[in-house]
Amino acid sequence: MRGKPELLIPASSLEVLKTAVIFGADAVYIGGEAYSLRAKAKNFSREDMAEGIAFAHARGVKVYVTANILAHNGDLEGAERYFGELRELGPDALIISDPGLYMIVKEVWPEAEIHISTQANNTNYKTFLFWHRLGAKRVVSARELSLREIREIRERIPDDLEIESFVHGAMCISYSGRCLLSSYFTGRDANHGACTHPCRWKYAVVEETRPGEYMPVYENERGTYLFNSKDLCMIEYIPELAAAGIDSLKVEGRMKTALYVAAVTRTYRRAIDDWSVSEETYRAHMDWYRREIAQCTYRQFTTGFYFGKPDENTQIYEESAYNKEAIYLGIVESVDTRGFAQIRQRNKFCQGDEIELMKPDGSNETVTVLHMYDENDREVEAAPHPRQLLYLELSGRAAQYDLLRMRHAEHA
Repeated sequence: MRGKPELLIPASSLEVLKTAVIFGADAVYIGGEAYSLRAKAKNFSREDMAEGIAFAHARGVKVYVTANILAHNGDLEGAERYFGELRELGPDALIISDPGLYMIVKEVWPEAEIHISTQANNTNYKTFLFWHRLGAKRVVSARELSLREIREIRERIPDDLEIESFVHGAMCISYSGRCLLSSYFTGRDANHGACTHPCRWKYAVVEETRPGEYMPVYENERGTYLFNSKDLCMIEYIPELAAAGIDSLKVEGRMKTALYVAAVTRTYRRAIDDWSVSEETYRAHMDWYRREIAQCTYRQFTTGFYFGKPDENTQIYEESAYNKEAIYLGIVESVDTRGFAQIRQRNKFCQGDEIELMKPDGSNETVTVLHMYDENDREVEAAPHPRQLLYLELSGRAAQYDLLRMRHAEHA
């Protein structure tokens, strides 16, 4: 047993990074404005990256920067300058998949800690050893590996080579993310971060002599989403993940909201900490983990390949819609001398609504919005504008970094 595994959380923006840190991440991974595989994510400017790294480091949390595209010739121009800028900012590691970019990092920043992305399709111990001999500190396992295979890799690699594995979030229908569907259908290359997620689309069959006549492929009246996978969730298997020798438990989702990140981080944080006390403590709180993880948006859950090759009943999901049990309202930026919570509204709510304060320590407090004021101290019934600055008088006392959410009516 290698001790308590790291909890590694994605962040799409500075706000989400701070949320991940406050709600219990050991490390956060982010994308810069270049060389990252989430082109549609907000990603981090140089200024935001500097502030985020400083915020995380002040609280003992690490920051890893992704530069994991599969590079073409044109991508290499400017890479030396980009990695030089990252060196000045001081993230704790870079996540790389392309050997060419790996070589450039080694030239520009020889002492950089490098983690090998899942995009490199790391499926066997010889691959892990290859990267270790080149100086990599960590290798991210392909999602297609079982726990048995990961355990064998752990047994056959040096102790100082770390294993990172995805434990929660979206699964890709293609092998460890190497998909050509998006590029073929839309001209947007998934391997350059511009995936349009065609695996989530609904498909029909067309017979060549009857163009325009669409025949549904279906199991029920909604049709069949042939490539659409359920989301990975391993919250019930922390002991098994640790026993396989995994050093870092990675959550997918660099395009997710602060609500998603807060809920996933807090739940896995408590599960890992409970397991480190005893397996009995961990098992005793299983209902809480299940209930809290359901507050995230998700497509139904699967354990992926961890317990063997999944079949269509355990992996393929028959629609692309998310389950969503809570609405994200905002984060408490500060509490003024009156005790009013300052937030920037993310979704509409009204004076008199019953909402929930989601606290980093794992507790939730249901409160009523007694009064609501705008930035000019005028009382308002509701805030019609996204990101409007509000001051809330609540029936309970909020604290900085509390996250505000509201249950959907059907889940209230």
